[in-house]
Amino acid sequence: MAFNNPLTISLQEAEAAIAAAKQKAEEIGQPMNIAIVDSGGNLVAQVRMDGAWIGSIDISINKAFTSRAFDITTADLGKNANPGDQFYGIHVSNHGRIMIFAGGIPLKRNGQVIGAIGVSGGSGEQDHAVAKAGAIAF
Repeated sequence: MAFNNPLTISLQEAEAAIAAAKQKAEEIGQPMNIAIVDSGGNLVAQVRMDGAWIGSIDISINKAFTSRAFDITTADLGKNANPGDQFYGIHVSNHGRIMIFAGGIPLKRNGQVIGAIGVSGGSGEQDHAVAKAGAIAF
């Protein structure tokens, strides 16, 4: 039986977003770690593609958490986290889980953020592109 809650992400939806993100990662030739969190920032699903860095597993999860915690892309948060900017030092909050570089994107349903995708394993541009592919599929 399928779980259908309009305020969160089902495993089936998470798997579809991950599949689209994996396809994009394969197109650009960069193995990635891809994570989906729900409306509470809790992990729904995570995939480490063959050859993706082990160190990027936690980063992908934390990028998704960050995007949901602040309802902003991690790239946009990072633009405001430099010395002297309004969010300088935010990366040490939340027990160090906050990621301030590209690869995390909030996922919305009917204009409301209900989760996020986080991707890690390539350059910031690559991570963002792969996360965007997953977000679009969502």
